[in-house]
Amino acid sequence: MKKQLWDLTCVAVLCVVLGLGLWPFHSPQNEVTWLGNRNGLRFGRFSTVLSSSALQMTSAESGATGSIEIWLQPRRIWDRCTFLAFYTPGNPDQLSLRQSEAGLDVQAEIRDDPSPERRERLHVQDTFRRSGPVFLTITFGIHGTAIYTGGVLARTAPQFRLAPKELAGRIVLGDSPGQTDSWSGQVLGLAIYGRALTAAQVLRHYRTWTQGERPDISEDEHGVALYLFGERAGNVVHDQARPGANLYIPAKYVVWDQISLEPFWKEFSMSPSYWDAAFKNIVGFIPFGFCFFACLSARQVRRAALVTVVLGTLVSLTIEILQAYLPTRDSGTTDLFTNTLGSYIGVITCRTLGPVLAGRFPWLPFTASPRT
Repeated sequence: MKKQLWDLTCVAVLCVVLGLGLWPFHSPQNEVTWLGNRNGLRFGRFSTVLSSSALQMTSAESGATGSIEIWLQPRRIWDRCTFLAFYTPGNPDQLSLRQSEAGLDVQAEIRDDPSPERRERLHVQDTFRRSGPVFLTITFGIHGTAIYTGGVLARTAPQFRLAPKELAGRIVLGDSPGQTDSWSGQVLGLAIYGRALTAAQVLRHYRTWTQGERPDISEDEHGVALYLFGERAGNVVHDQARPGANLYIPAKYVVWDQISLEPFWKEFSMSPSYWDAAFKNIVGFIPFGFCFFACLSARQVRRAALVTVVLGTLVSLTIEILQAYLPTRDSGTTDLFTNTLGSYIGVITCRTLGPVLAGRFPWLPFTASPRT
């Protein structure tokens, strides 16, 4: 009876672990809707908008400078997620704009031959602290990067140098490529230029766009793409600058070029969310290690502890491989270490508490001396 009870318990624990690791088992609806009462899109919990093709720049626009304008309003101030990214195959971290709680992060993976690739990050505090829509302008070139909020210069970074090639890719709006990082809020406009806008041009665009729902763009500013989100229906956002990379709204939530088993050194972060996820993965596999070690010990399996830890690693690997096909989950190798550690802690816990519980509660399905 003890063996059968442990068998049932292990099956139940395994089902719970698989359920927590793979839920919701499918790709949910893409939670992107038109605002209706004004130009713009509303992004929900799992939502993304993708460009139909990569941005194409003419020879005159592919110089040493460029600019991005985006008009948006986060749903929550304290989120950490990506609202705009540019992607090319093999470089999912090419360029992204992230909400970092109340601040803004501009992140890029710079690949300049012969120098090794490096990941750069520029942070601007309190960008989203005030209520209401925020109009952001990022200009960049050989003299560094400048960030404007509401037409006013917020920060300059001479050492943070991007190149126009960072924009020569597909647009991912409301999420990131590679791994899910879905953002919630409203996007009211997006524009990309092949020149670094001057302070006067930035202010003019801010005033004309926020007052008349369209920026006053001159020919010498080299508009590459302009999305006004004025369709208010359908699943296509048309590029108003030129025929080219329209945006489309998928029916199902999808992560572009989703990563499978991302290396742990790329996943590593000092952010609270990273350590919170690591702690949950450890705790989640402690019952697995506890129950499977007790079950194998009851069946007098040799090296029950080692077998339990290996089983925990294999179950974790199975989950991570399957997560690569589920857009709401992240597939990485960090979880292999945390889940294995959780299984080992479960084994130690069972070794410590099993004999005590077996002595005090004989009716419980514990062996008096679990096998090692």
